[in-house]
Amino acid sequence: MPFADNDGTKIYWDEAGQGEPVLLIMGLGWASNMWHRTRPVLAGRYRTIAFDNRGAGRSEVPAGPYSIGLLASDAAAVLDAAGVASAHLVGASMGGMIAQEFALQYPARVRSLVLGCTAPGGPLAQRADQEVLDILFTAGPSPAERARAIVPFIYDAGTPRERVEEDLAVLSQLYPNPQGFFAQLQAILAWEAYSRLPQIAAPTLVIHGDNDRLVPAPNADLIAERIPAARLTKLAHASHIFFTDQPEQAHRTISEFLAEQTAVARAGG
Repeated sequence: MPFADNDGTKIYWDEAGQGEPVLLIMGLGWASNMWHRTRPVLAGRYRTIAFDNRGAGRSEVPAGPYSIGLLASDAAAVLDAAGVASAHLVGASMGGMIAQEFALQYPARVRSLVLGCTAPGGPLAQRADQEVLDILFTAGPSPAERARAIVPFIYDAGTPRERVEEDLAVLSQLYPNPQGFFAQLQAILAWEAYSRLPQIAAPTLVIHGDNDRLVPAPNADLIAERIPAARLTKLAHASHIFFTDQPEQAHRTISEFLAEQTAVARAGG
């Protein structure tokens, strides 16, 4: 299995497809296998590169707490290992925070940004429902119990149950590591990008489910208002895992955005 090394920590990554590089950055506790709906769509046109954040999946779990800046440097190490100078970044939830930080720290390495179901950090960011926070901060439940307990807060009530069960089955292959989960959670809580977002020059798509209870939808407005010329798409009948709630609309929106950026770059614009 391929691993990138970032200052002594091994970060798992792999790739699928050919074309312009797209770096997929997953959220809190989840491994990169949770891109199982989105990656096949993008791999038909792009070289998709996915990795497990430190503390999750097949990557190492060094002692925490982590920082979003550190997780962004892991992403840079993955691109280095893949021999990629710059890429389109697609980040979900905490992965969207890492993508924002990456764009701020490594602007020349970002072709475009897709920020999904994420927040800008800081005092203006809207936090999750208290019921969700109780689940996240309770150390007692097993990973399987936590995964099922949070379902009502991250999936739309109208999403077919069999689709949710498909996600849970994939998740069960690489459940969140408890130590890594809380080290990543500490990184989220300590991070803020709101004040710096106007510095981001990369073309940006902000996409969010309109009834997200984990990262409420007003966070998408905050990000889109701060990043120059950012586009905002809110998906109806979609919660946090909008890739599962509304896969066709989500993937069409992301694919069209990436195709447009590719066309503009080829035209020299």
